[in-house]
Amino acid sequence: VELVESGGGLVQAGGSLRLSCAASGRAFDDLEMAWFRQAPGKDREFLSSISYNGRSTVIADSVKGRFTISRNNTKSTVYLQMNGLKLEDTAIYYCVSRISRSGVYSIRKGIDYTYWGQGTQVSVAS
Repeated sequence: VELVESGGGLVQAGGSLRLSCAASGRAFDDLEMAWFRQAPGKDREFLSSISYNGRSTVIADSVKGRFTISRNNTKSTVYLQMNGLKLEDTAIYYCVSRISRSGVYSIRKGIDYTYWGQGTQVSVAS
C-alpha cells in the first residue's frame, strides 16, 4: 500500500488547511485510515482515525472540535480538515493505514499501523 499526502504548507494562526492522502496498492475499503503528527523534539502523536467504511471515527482530545477526518472510498482518499490552527499544530503530518474492516473505537499507537506515508509539513505562523 502506498500513501501519498498533500495539502500541507504555511498558514497563519487561526487559519485552515485540508490534508489529503491518496492510497494505492490495495482496495481502499479494506483499510482503516488515520493521521499522526510529529513536532520537532516531541513524540509522535495520534490525531484521528476512520473505519474502512467511514461510519466510525476517533479523534484525539488535543484536536477535538478543530480537526475532522473523512474519507472518499471512490477516490481512495482520506482527508484531515484542520480549522483554527495554532502555533503548536506545527509538525509533520503522516497518513497511516492498516488492513481492517472493523469499526474504530479507541486511540491506537503508531506501531499498530502497517503503512505510512512520507509526511507533509504543516507550519503555523503567528
